[in-house]
Amino acid sequence: MSGSVSLRSLEHTALLCSRRRVRTVSLFPSPMAAMASNTSGPVPFTDVDDGTVPKRPAKEEFGGLVAALPRKHQAGLELRLYQGFWLPDHWVAGTVVFQRRFAPRPDDVILASYPKCGTTWLKALAFATMTRDAYPAPAQHPLLRLNPHDCIPFLDEIFADGQEAKLEKLPSPRLMNTHMPHTLLPESVTGAAVAGCKVVYICRDPKDMVVSLWHFLRRRQPELPFAELFEHVCDGAVAVGPIWDHVLSYWRASLARPDRVLFLRYEELLQDTGKHVRKLAEFMGRPFSPAEEGAGAVEGVVELCSFEKMKGLEVNKKGSAGAYHAMPRDSFFRKGVAGDWVNHMTPEMATRLDEVVRDKFRGTALAAP
Repeated sequence: MSGSVSLRSLEHTALLCSRRRVRTVSLFPSPMAAMASNTSGPVPFTDVDDGTVPKRPAKEEFGGLVAALPRKHQAGLELRLYQGFWLPDHWVAGTVVFQRRFAPRPDDVILASYPKCGTTWLKALAFATMTRDAYPAPAQHPLLRLNPHDCIPFLDEIFADGQEAKLEKLPSPRLMNTHMPHTLLPESVTGAAVAGCKVVYICRDPKDMVVSLWHFLRRRQPELPFAELFEHVCDGAVAVGPIWDHVLSYWRASLARPDRVLFLRYEELLQDTGKHVRKLAEFMGRPFSPAEEGAGAVEGVVELCSFEKMKGLEVNKKGSAGAYHAMPRDSFFRKGVAGDWVNHMTPEMATRLDEVVRDKFRGTALAAP
């Protein structure tokens, strides 16, 4: 969008804006310079995390509570049943702290999802949408040098590590994400009297979710049988499951408070990404102006965050992400399509899972015909 603008005109614009006390960025900002020039967020979480906040694992305070919960092993994880959901053991104490002590700001946006339902893509789209003013030159956008998970903090790990002080370093509005169901979010977020703090949720066809989760977990457990994971999903005894209760918690919240909870479907996002980016921007309080629409800003966000673009970036081909079970960054970019389940499931398995989900979603618009 800025390719046709001369350096002189950019400098002149910056001078005028500075006189009006409007935030500006240089033509080629360094990561830290761009962050310093921002008077508002979001900014990449990695850029403000200077490593000075020590770890104080929440389990040190709530270990007794965690130890008393029902447990089981699933796909290499130890799970605990907490308030109706099977959570990874190392997340439970952090969830307790999150519920009791999280202090949201009125303009916070929390991105939520069940694992392997479009989390990485949603993070990229939301971050690119909210930061488009700070980085008008696409070639300088942080998503070209950082994995989406490095840009937006993962609350479940932040609170498990007792490092919630890191969140205070982020300027408003903050973008954060979680895999917790809506019923496990803090009252400070979900309460009827609470103003602000919005939630964006993305769901996906459970069959594709299972396939994506299996491929993801196999990066740590190459011998994990697909049939084993499938059974766990159907039984509801899977990490952050049952999945149908997870989805329903946000679906019901979106019906009750559409101004506070936006419910997105992965498949619809694939079909018309631009349409849903506009909806996302409007919901988050950063709608695209007519001038931006005319300049192709929406298309720019879609292209920057496209699966092909992100998968091809060097930063997403090497290194790892995650505090407890660090995963290779390339494991977050496999196919990014809908319907891949047909290559992994027998017709009988697909029918069984469809019937389970249809029964759980009965009486809602989520139920398949």
